[in-house]
Amino acid sequence: MKKLAIEQKVDFWKKIARELEKSRRLRHEVIVEKIGKNINEGEIAVVPGKVLGPGKIKNQIVCYSASESVKKNNKVTSFEELMKKNPKAKNCRVIC
Repeated sequence: MKKLAIEQKVDFWKKIARELEKSRRLRHEVIVEKIGKNINEGEIAVVPGKVLGPGKIKNQIVCYSASESVKKNNKVTSFEELMKKNPKAKNCRVIC
């Protein structure tokens, strides 16, 4: 991620990498409802931690890990896929 940030000159990936470098107990846990309240239509929700809850949203969620109910009800992808498809991180919003 840091390499991509330097190559593409995008600070977004540096911030995400710093959050993911933290210990497991310091990572964020976010509920799907909070994502739905804080994101606009067409944006990609990026969570540098775990996503929990039974809710459903229309937006794509990119996270370190997710509960089974989140994976079943929402479109969840990994950071690697997002970095390949969207290296400039356009229309991405970090939710913590």
